[in-house]
Amino acid sequence: MIDCFDVTLPALTGDRPRRAWVYVPDFAREEPEARFPVLYMFDGHNLFFDEEATYGKCWGLKEFLEDSETPLIVAAAECNHGPNNERLMEYSPFSAEMFHAGYLKGKGKATMDWYVEWFKPYVDAHYPTLPDRGHTFLGGSSMGGLMTLYGVLRYNRVFSRGAALSPSIWFARDRLESLIRNARVGRDTVLYMDYGQREMRGRKMMGWYGRVTGMLMEKNINVTSRIVPGGFHSEESWERQIPYFINTLFYELD
Repeated sequence: MIDCFDVTLPALTGDRPRRAWVYVPDFAREEPEARFPVLYMFDGHNLFFDEEATYGKCWGLKEFLEDSETPLIVAAAECNHGPNNERLMEYSPFSAEMFHAGYLKGKGKATMDWYVEWFKPYVDAHYPTLPDRGHTFLGGSSMGGLMTLYGVLRYNRVFSRGAALSPSIWFARDRLESLIRNARVGRDTVLYMDYGQREMRGRKMMGWYGRVTGMLMEKNINVTSRIVPGGFHSEESWERQIPYFINTLFYELD
C-alpha cells in the first residue's frame, strides 16, 4: 500500500504544496498489532513509479519491498522542482560554490528540521511505526545521499542508520570533513555508502571517497562501503543496490 498526499514545508516554500509518499507493507493489514521500522528518504517522486520519476525511471522500490516481503515502512517527500537550483539548495547542508550551479545557499538544516519536527511525528501518528531511534533510518542518492550523511551525523539522536548512495561528497569537502570530525554519534550507528565505478572521476574522486569512508570509520560508525562494479549515477543503477543497503539497514536489527 502506498499513500500519496500533499505536504507543505513552511520554512522553505511557505504554503506551496508538494507530494509525500508512505509505503506500508500489505501484510500489515493482516497483523494489526505489528509495528515496523521506518526509512525516511529524499526525492520521493523517484522511488516508486516510473511515470512520476524525473527521468522516467524510478528505483522500483515498491516491487522489491513487496516481492521480498520486507517489514519496512518508507516515507519520502518530493524535492523542490524549481528552475533555479531549488532542489540543490534544499538538499545542501552547506552554503558554498557548486561548479555547475554557482553559489548555493544551503537549506539542508531547514529540510532536516521539517523531517524531524513535522514529517516523522505525522508518520508515527498515522502509521504502524516503531518510532524509536533504533528503528528510524534515513536514505537518499546524490545530493540526497549527502543529506543522508548530514542527517545521520547531525541528527543522530533521531536516525541510527542510513543509506547514502552516490553521495555528493565532492561538494564543500572541507565543510563535510568538519561535520564528520565534530559529529557525536552513537556506537550503534550503521551506515551504508556506495559509489558507482563509472561515476568515479579518476583517482582524485576515489581518494575523496576513501577519505570520507575512513573518517566515518574513525568515528566508530559501522560502515558498509562499496564501489559498485559498472555502477553509474542513475535510478537504474541505484535500483540494483536496493538489496545491499536494505540488508545493511536490517543487519542484526532487534
